[in-house]
Amino acid sequence: MSLFSRRRIYQVIEKARAGDVASKVFDVFIISLIMLNIILVILESFEDLAVKYEEIFRAFEGLSVAIFTVEILLRIYTCDLKFHMRNKFHSFFTYIISPLAIIDFLAVLPFYLPLLIPIDLRFLRILRLTRILRVLKFNRYSSSLEIIGKIIKKRRSDLLVTMFITFLLLLLASSIMYYIENDTQPESFPNIIASFWWAIATLTTVGYGDVYPVTALGKIVSGIIALLGVGLVALPTGIISSAFVEILKRKKLLRKLNTASFVEKICGIKGD
Repeated sequence: MSLFSRRRIYQVIEKARAGDVASKVFDVFIISLIMLNIILVILESFEDLAVKYEEIFRAFEGLSVAIFTVEILLRIYTCDLKFHMRNKFHSFFTYIISPLAIIDFLAVLPFYLPLLIPIDLRFLRILRLTRILRVLKFNRYSSSLEIIGKIIKKRRSDLLVTMFITFLLLLLASSIMYYIENDTQPESFPNIIASFWWAIATLTTVGYGDVYPVTALGKIVSGIIALLGVGLVALPTGIISSAFVEILKRKKLLRKLNTASFVEKICGIKGD
């Protein structure tokens, strides 16, 4: 098969560019298939429907896996056109460790794994839940998910700092509450690790109420930690929100510049 044919396959299976009808049809088809698969996973959770339409569900699952498998093979076949490495092996390796490729593999894993190795039925049932990860394949075709990915990548250092501070506060809160409440409630606060559940529920201000302090000192500390949690939980939200607004403003500015450039070009042609 010629390089042009491979390049055309690559153009079709990648996100559609303006005017590329074949690529647009492919995108719509894959997106529709992903949506139908998510609906199928939801419907299978209803036991009466799962029993009644088991053969239909299984046939559709097989068809979906076959299509997703062909898509993966085509992406492997054209990976050197996407990842310009020294040779095809490096391009292939770069592709298989990319986040989107991992999502693609996880999307078909529940179907193939039982065929390769014997698996306990209980584990197989849990494994089949990974089919819900097919919704992440939308990231390849959705501009919204692409923006979120760029935001996380751009602000990853700020988010990592926030996560580290959050972990330290969780550890500190769990440790303090363990030493305060352990003597009074050994079943609720048996150790620091078990106390993490209380710390998470308190810091996020969820407050399930299944575990709570009963001593006066414990209640005071719990109130202080809850107040700290209000500000702490808002930090990553603020970081992501500011980056989101920044990217939207930049896209709006680029759109205006492109429009202005297009108008100038048209006016220049008419002037000539």
